[in-house]
Amino acid sequence: MLDWIGHFHPLVIHFPIGLLLTALAIDGYALWRKKVNLRDGVTPMVLLGAIASVVAVGLGYLLRESGDYEGTLMRNHAWSGYIAAGLSAITAWYYLKEHRHRFWSLLITCVGISIAAHWGASITHGSDYLAWDSPAAVTTGYSSAALLAQLSAEDLTERQLDQLNIQVRSLLVNKCIRCHNETKRKGGLSLESKDGFFTGGENGAIFVEGDVAQSEIVRRLRLPRSHDDAMPPEGEALADDDILVMERWIDEGAHWADTILKFFREAPIALTLPNVPASTAYSHPVDRFVNRYFDEQEIDWPDLIDDRAFARRAYLDITGALPSYEEASTFISNPQEDKRNQLIETLLQDKEAYALHWLSFWNDLLRNDYSGTGFITGGRKQITDWLYHSLLEEKPYDEMVSELVSPTPESEGFIKGIKWRGVVNASQRTELQAAQNIAQSLLGVNLKCASCHNSFVNNLTLDQAYGFANIFADSTLEIYQCDKPTG
Repeated sequence: MLDWIGHFHPLVIHFPIGLLLTALAIDGYALWRKKVNLRDGVTPMVLLGAIASVVAVGLGYLLRESGDYEGTLMRNHAWSGYIAAGLSAITAWYYLKEHRHRFWSLLITCVGISIAAHWGASITHGSDYLAWDSPAAVTTGYSSAALLAQLSAEDLTERQLDQLNIQVRSLLVNKCIRCHNETKRKGGLSLESKDGFFTGGENGAIFVEGDVAQSEIVRRLRLPRSHDDAMPPEGEALADDDILVMERWIDEGAHWADTILKFFREAPIALTLPNVPASTAYSHPVDRFVNRYFDEQEIDWPDLIDDRAFARRAYLDITGALPSYEEASTFISNPQEDKRNQLIETLLQDKEAYALHWLSFWNDLLRNDYSGTGFITGGRKQITDWLYHSLLEEKPYDEMVSELVSPTPESEGFIKGIKWRGVVNASQRTELQAAQNIAQSLLGVNLKCASCHNSFVNNLTLDQAYGFANIFADSTLEIYQCDKPTG
């Protein structure tokens, strides 16, 4: 119950931060404008802020005691929080006594709170809690049971030993790396590298090569879920076959595959031309692929939609507007066999209607419709005029992409990223925002996690993200891992 209560710390901590900073602003304004009466309202704000600070720190202590957070960042955050709470209590007493130095005490308290908040953000920044628990079978391409069946022989080949190690590492990535990575070393253990595997954590090595009985990780994996030492502490436990794979790997001497391990499925970079299925009934390649699928699944082709529905869809897709009664009637009464092709060609000739309709989709894709306050950097430069004329003039897509990536003055708003909050942290520099936008909208790749640390949702690394962002930089970028400079 106490562990659960501690998880309210991130929610509660924002209340005293906002309250005390607002009190500082009001008191500062009252001193500047010599509005003595205004200062009377500051005292209850400071008192309430101090109480909330102590409560928040108490919840933070419970959260830390749960064991989910350890390491230097955690210690810095905890002690700066304790100091800030103590300062807030002293400041509240100063305001109750109307001490002449109470404003300066509040100022120091707010500085302390800001420092504590910085360390707290350093701990949590970049964490992704929605992408975990994906089955190992998805990430490795085979299940533990299937692998064990392949490894029935006593003497394993080098390739089989590699497979065994890859499966073990993949299992631990899916279940354990959320708490045991280079940034968040719970118990001093990181499973992101070979050194981390073999060095272990604060309690020593997690396994003994060739001796399952003496391997701590196996003991913890086999404990009942109600036990305090059971691993993983949250989410689903490893299946029996997964643990058997772990035991077999340890029995075989904990062989390490010296290859770059990719834990997530990804399409090959090289484009390949598929073999179009043969068909006498259908000429269009898409229809042939669909027909083969329908045959394999024993599905009947749906009936062709009628002219009225076709006209409605064609108008909405191309111009975004429904056909008028006269336009629909003319199309329906047209006796020509290729009238549907004719309708599409006619609609595409209305370039302005096409451009205006498809402008909204491109606005969403390129985030052009987003506009911030601009109180720091002047806001976001729009590319609406460039986008509209590109669609109106039927500019080829490859040319549009070229002008977005290597921009002209008219199209540079995309590459500059969204700057409405300014440079809020290292992973949101303008160059990194440009790389993220291009990766997401033009490549279909999520680069945002990898802009802060090696991604936990795909195979992209921090170095790769910065390498891509460096293309859009005026000078060489320094790599930051979770806001910590690394060179």
